[in-house]
Amino acid sequence: MTSFLEARGMRGGYGAADILHDCTLTVDTGQIAVIVGPNGAGKSTAMKAVFGMLPLRAGTVTLNGEDITDLTPQARVAKGMGFVPQTHNIFTSMSVEENLEMGAFIRRDDIYETIEQVYDLFPILRDKRRQAAGELSGGQRQQVAVGRALMTKPQLLMLDEPTAGVSPIVMDELFDRIIEVARTGISILMVEQNARQALEIADKGYVLVQGANAFTDTGSALLADPQVRKTFLGG
Repeated sequence: MTSFLEARGMRGGYGAADILHDCTLTVDTGQIAVIVGPNGAGKSTAMKAVFGMLPLRAGTVTLNGEDITDLTPQARVAKGMGFVPQTHNIFTSMSVEENLEMGAFIRRDDIYETIEQVYDLFPILRDKRRQAAGELSGGQRQQVAVGRALMTKPQLLMLDEPTAGVSPIVMDELFDRIIEVARTGISILMVEQNARQALEIADKGYVLVQGANAFTDTGSALLADPQVRKTFLGG
């Protein structure tokens, strides 16, 4: 069966050097797939390759059966991808609601029903909708960033280290919201440094080492794998 996202045999990097070596990632509809691995493993690079920010020297990317390998990131958004980078992912001088409105830049229909859905998902943003996003806490900023990506009504939401720099309590809350998003049928592809916690919510996990697939399994199976635990999860 074909997965909703299929990125197969990706090879590419910056300049002459390859960072990705025959890397493959697939995500089914409504599934949470998590990419973990040591620093420098190529996790964020793999995410950028899927989103079209890194030209591939080999490999293909298909979305819902359509080959999008040569499309620009903007064209991929129009096809149903949403991407939340790790940093610089909000407009700090704009209000929360203005950020959400900016997220709907490709839409020509009424966006306010989607804004209400974002507020239902992240109630604190409704309370702070008139406040400048730059005045929010780190966790609240991440909620704005995810909410803004949801404004395009994506079918695949890509998150690059969404819990970077937030407290454990906020991390748990963000993961709960990510689970809620997946339950609506949106596929999630996520890079995460907090590997153990991320694999706990993952339907599928990928452990990358030096830009290549080292382990691929369900999140629970990877958590139970002695070699994965010893090498990547601290025992």
